[in-house]
Amino acid sequence: MKSELEQDILKVLITEDQLKARVQELGDAIYDRLEGKNPLFLGVLKGSFVFMADLVRACQLRSNVEFIAVSSYEDATVSSGRAKINYDIQRSVEGRDIVVVEDILDSGNTLSFLCGYLKSRGAASLTVVTLLDKPARREKAITADLAGFTVPDAFVVGYGLDFAQRYRNLPYIGVLKPAVYEKKEP
Repeated sequence: MKSELEQDILKVLITEDQLKARVQELGDAIYDRLEGKNPLFLGVLKGSFVFMADLVRACQLRSNVEFIAVSSYEDATVSSGRAKINYDIQRSVEGRDIVVVEDILDSGNTLSFLCGYLKSRGAASLTVVTLLDKPARREKAITADLAGFTVPDAFVVGYGLDFAQRYRNLPYIGVLKPAVYEKKEP
């Protein structure tokens, strides 16, 4: 496979095959939890879009899909600690069973903010699903109901996760070389 992005990857942490197998397991678990309900899958943009597409296909429930953009990172490598909504949900969540789909649970700032926001808007239940869990960086007391993989405190990209809007299209999760994100662009 040709890729000009691969030169920036220190190592592959989670392969494409591992991702596929684990996403199917998560889809099955969500099906078991919410069978007979009509959940609203809520993808946290932009990082969750690849994971969410695969997860919704893996979970064969009658459901709706919606997106929200909440950020506490912007183009930085660490959370600012302040979450803000950049793009809001376009439908009511009142009385709905919400499956929040996140790419990575890191500091917990974004997810903590989002869960409070959804509860205040009347969600009946929240199931938080994250592809990656990075507990070493946690600042808020929040956990995912379902997590794909626990990852070390390294800067990871691929399968939707980015650095400065790049690397989302890698088919695996890789550790980005520090020289890439430590560079000062002119």
